[in-house]
Amino acid sequence: MRQTLAVASKELRQILRDKRSLLILLFVPAFFLLLFGYALNFDIRNVRLAVQDQDRSTKSRELVSSFVNSGYFALVGYVDSPKELDLLVDKGQARAILAIPAGFERDLSHRQPVMVQVIIDGDNANTASAVVGYARILVNEFSGVQMQAFAPAPGSRLPVPVISVEPRIWYNPQLRSTLFLVPGLIAYISMITAVVSTALSVVREKERGTMEQVRMAPLSPLPYILGKTTPYLVISFVSALVVIVSAMALFELPMRGSWLLLCLSIALFLIGAQAQGLLISTIAESQQVAFQVALLSSLLPTMILSGFIFPISSMPIVVQWITRIVPARYFLVALRSIVLKGADITAFWQQLMALAIFATIATALASLRLRREWS
Repeated sequence: MRQTLAVASKELRQILRDKRSLLILLFVPAFFLLLFGYALNFDIRNVRLAVQDQDRSTKSRELVSSFVNSGYFALVGYVDSPKELDLLVDKGQARAILAIPAGFERDLSHRQPVMVQVIIDGDNANTASAVVGYARILVNEFSGVQMQAFAPAPGSRLPVPVISVEPRIWYNPQLRSTLFLVPGLIAYISMITAVVSTALSVVREKERGTMEQVRMAPLSPLPYILGKTTPYLVISFVSALVVIVSAMALFELPMRGSWLLLCLSIALFLIGAQAQGLLISTIAESQQVAFQVALLSSLLPTMILSGFIFPISSMPIVVQWITRIVPARYFLVALRSIVLKGADITAFWQQLMALAIFATIATALASLRLRREWS
């Protein structure tokens, strides 16, 4: 027992000296609890809803109110022209559109069947399926209220439902989960590959002791950074294109947009990912630590906080703000807009700008850290 206590005491002192490992042991479990507890939410809430109301009547407003008051939908505005509808969906400003035909109230008052249309963005198959179900339930409930209002007398037979819904799924009519998952997997694989490979490449120099030789060479930090990251950038870029082409061949992933815009989006995303890996390499002292930090900072945010699987709109407001620093969130929007929707740059230029800002900030921080180590 005395020997066991001695070894335990020595190990405890060693753990207390290693502040980074101690921080990981204490912080990561609590972080996982908060992350999974708040971010993992299969409920679909606050779906952005636009309304095309061609009737502009009391009953049509009541139907819109039933959607908004349900808590499943958040009204973003009214639109009139089909061009506005396309633009709202392409930019991601609306995920569902409720189209109410002219004569809606008149047909209801005459107990004639009425068809309302719900147009849904199908780039996220899980969300689209849930929205179709919500729309059917809400329209049926509203129809039931109208049936009660038009019942001829207590105890008499109720009339048949007067309102039905016609869902239309854009960009993914069959709601194939592959078209939803493959773009997310592309971002997931590219992010991990770029971050981990770059982080380990610099730390490997530290562990082998060759970093001191590099510092003594007539070489400034900028050429060193470019020389270390360029090969990995090229490899990651080619890997991303191979994944996309393979998905097109194996899973029938469409390519409706511009290849030039696709390459630009991938390049911005990978530059930011490599800058993140380079920043990690300036902090970590061993490949083991660099690998762990790289996975924690790339794997989990890309999987959980990017909108890859769980819709961001269903997360708490605080978590939604945290997702703004996750580059995969913006890359996914751009990737799905190009591949599935065939949208031009006006639909996702803000996402490209966010990727460029992230890449610039991460590169600047990594350069400052490396210069400090260099001096």
